[in-house]
Amino acid sequence: MTVKRDYYEILGVNKNASVEEIKQAYRKLALQYHPDRVAPEKKKEAEEKFKEISEAYAVLSDTEKRTQYDRFGHAGIDQRYTYEDIFRGADFGSIFEDIGFGPSIFEDVFSDFFSFGGRRRRGPQRGADLEYSLTVTLEEAAHGTEKTVEFYHTETCPVCRGSGAKPGAGKKTCPQCKGKGQVSSAFGGFFTFSQTCPTCHSTGEVIDIPCVECQGRGKVKKSSKIMVKVPPGVDTGISLRLRGKGEAGELGGPPGDLYVVIHLAKHPIFTRQGDDLYCEVPISFSVACLGGEVSVPTLDSKVKLRIPSGTPANKIFRLSGKGMPSLHSRGRGDEYVRVTIYVPTKLSEKEKELLREFARISGENI
Repeated sequence: MTVKRDYYEILGVNKNASVEEIKQAYRKLALQYHPDRVAPEKKKEAEEKFKEISEAYAVLSDTEKRTQYDRFGHAGIDQRYTYEDIFRGADFGSIFEDIGFGPSIFEDVFSDFFSFGGRRRRGPQRGADLEYSLTVTLEEAAHGTEKTVEFYHTETCPVCRGSGAKPGAGKKTCPQCKGKGQVSSAFGGFFTFSQTCPTCHSTGEVIDIPCVECQGRGKVKKSSKIMVKVPPGVDTGISLRLRGKGEAGELGGPPGDLYVVIHLAKHPIFTRQGDDLYCEVPISFSVACLGGEVSVPTLDSKVKLRIPSGTPANKIFRLSGKGMPSLHSRGRGDEYVRVTIYVPTKLSEKEKELLREFARISGENI
């Protein structure tokens, strides 16, 4: 999480600084971080710095905002003012009028937040994407499967076709923004900024009679069931994209997509690393010493694994092609089997006698 720096620290002034001292400190830093006065590779960094010092100046040069900041810190500003409110009324004009800074510098740097006289009306927009978490077993991931998923999403209203108006009823120009979709206010004394009209929400129009089905929203909520084909080789984090199954678009725009995110359930035997599988198989002391064959599980069946004589504990054997299928090719990973030595907890007298004899022959002191 990004932590905001102290405004006084940003401008390099103390908390008792006068408005004139704050203005002079800002002017000096603004000249230093003017994006047109730095090397091209440092322009982005300079723009971010310019935003930071401008925000600090806008707050500390305003008596009310400065008091709020001194009492409550950044929380007092963030909870009370929007980003536009922070800059409203700040005197940038008198600072820059004699050094060639005009509205263009703010248009370039603050274009993400402010509008400079443009007429904006929102048209049809694509709907939002949705995400659905789907858990599958390792076997299902290996062989592929089909799953039915049920989810809630919005669809374009079938009655008004996304307009939000009752069929046959029209729309009229928004009385607040006069059809522009935005309302403007003076900013800094020498240019204006615009924000989304709160009445029409940037459409420039308001509905006379809302659609009964969707209550003027242009969209309705519904539950859907669809079949999802899970291809062989999927792993945790893989997303399957289903086009057009997301949220309905705005004003009749196209719907978004549904992303089904795969999660593999924990397997009792295997762990997975990429396309390879890992498991442990216990073998007896006699098999480890003398060699033999043991049955080893794979995803498809059990296979025989030959254990050579003198096999130590934790020896790893590779079963070629017994891992997971590759999602992007025809190959398969391998299976790695780590053998452990099984130590019995209960022995018969005959078994104990034979082990004592083995220990004596081996020179061990039991």
